[in-house]
Amino acid sequence: MITRMKTKPRLNFWQIWNMSFGFFGIQFGFALQNANVSRIFESLGARVEDIPILWIAAPVTGLIIQPIIGYMSDNTWNRLGRRRPYFLTGAILASIALLIMPNSPVLWMAAGMLWIMDASINISMEPFRAFVGDMLPPDQRTRGFAMQSFFIGTGAVIASALPYVMTNWLGVSTTPLEGQAIPPNVKWSFYAGGLIFILAVLVTVIKSREYSPEEMKAFEEAEAARKTSGDTGTGELIQRTPRFLRSGILWLLTGLLLSALFYYREVEGELYVLSFGLAAFGLIQLLTHLIKSAGAGESGLVVVMTDLFNMPRTMVQLAVVQFFSWFALFAMWIYTTAGVTSHVYGTSDTASALYNEGANWVGILFAVYNGFAALVAFGLPVLARYTNRRVTHMIALIAGGVGLISIFFVKNPDLLVIPMLGVGLAWASILAMPYAILTGSLPGNKMGTYMGIFNFFIVIPQIMAASILGFMVKNFFGGQAIFALVAGGISMLIASVLILFVHDVDENK
Repeated sequence: MITRMKTKPRLNFWQIWNMSFGFFGIQFGFALQNANVSRIFESLGARVEDIPILWIAAPVTGLIIQPIIGYMSDNTWNRLGRRRPYFLTGAILASIALLIMPNSPVLWMAAGMLWIMDASINISMEPFRAFVGDMLPPDQRTRGFAMQSFFIGTGAVIASALPYVMTNWLGVSTTPLEGQAIPPNVKWSFYAGGLIFILAVLVTVIKSREYSPEEMKAFEEAEAARKTSGDTGTGELIQRTPRFLRSGILWLLTGLLLSALFYYREVEGELYVLSFGLAAFGLIQLLTHLIKSAGAGESGLVVVMTDLFNMPRTMVQLAVVQFFSWFALFAMWIYTTAGVTSHVYGTSDTASALYNEGANWVGILFAVYNGFAALVAFGLPVLARYTNRRVTHMIALIAGGVGLISIFFVKNPDLLVIPMLGVGLAWASILAMPYAILTGSLPGNKMGTYMGIFNFFIVIPQIMAASILGFMVKNFFGGQAIFALVAGGISMLIASVLILFVHDVDENK
């Protein structure tokens, strides 16, 4: 029996508040991006079926940046700490990008700025997830992620509604000025977002402290001792030796053969994103094999790729749930503006007052689901205590899936608020429950790395959505974007079933 074990102290409400407040700014920028980038792309001349491929920047950037930042933050310690240097760096870069984005004069520049803005947001965002695992004991982690959900929802409410507020409360025009494509209310919303982003992150940087490397080592040793004492008995971490050479060749050949098939069938160009992605993953594995064969087994790429192939069982199961959940969310973010303006308002003319009225209302709808997410965030831990985290997440995902599908049946714009309540419940849970379940299965010294790897299963479905949704809308849905939202709802319902098969380590304790 292990006695006098050193454990992380419980933090009070305001300590958890301060360490999470930066997410208010992060989500402010992220919500401005989600609610307005499709509108900016369409205003600069993008066709509705081309929007997903233009959005590819967001998931690809996250796929690359988050595991790198996670690995680096695991191995960083300076005067600011372990995670806080990345909070601040990302906030500065993202704030600058938010100022530039709405002034893009042409489509290619707007697409490029999306890459930069999303990379900067990811630099700040990834360490915040690991921060909860670093700072809170297991029994407070659900509350910590729920607090993040609250600030994500609150920031997104204000950011999503800001173009509408600029017009209807402050009198800022919603019609582009002569010679410009982006309306002033969108521009001023992005300017405000840049300022709020940096100020919110500064609150966390200044008001929170991080445990020293010596303290973290003591916590990790105590946690490792507890796990080996027979307290879990789950066998979560099983070290395997990945065969990068054989696996890399297989992935590379699959990607090349799929690309050849697409070329032979003369399919749309966005599908090549999928096939090239498979080939690129194969090349990365081959590169990892070469680096490891050269004796550099501790290099960042080798460590990240080895950890990818040695994910804990819980993480593998959650990855599948995340895939279907985030496919649904990305479908919503890409196609809600086009779907609502065409299906409910009956127009696709981006220069018309009616289209911009509908686009502004989409901002309000996004504010509604984020606001409801903020309201119910603190209720999720309560529901989880009476049921468990898996059942709580299942209920939320069912509400979100039904909400997305029901948009198809609504003709009155005001009634679209109702489906968004279901989406809000799902969003609050997606931002909290998978991470709360995951952290119990991760080793403390690799928290950032595994959180970065976990992000793969957020961005891969987004890349999939960007690759196939445009093709589906054009070839299967008759160009009607509303059916992309229905497909997203079905995907979320699938996730609601799969969560029941996830092994929650803390639940077994």
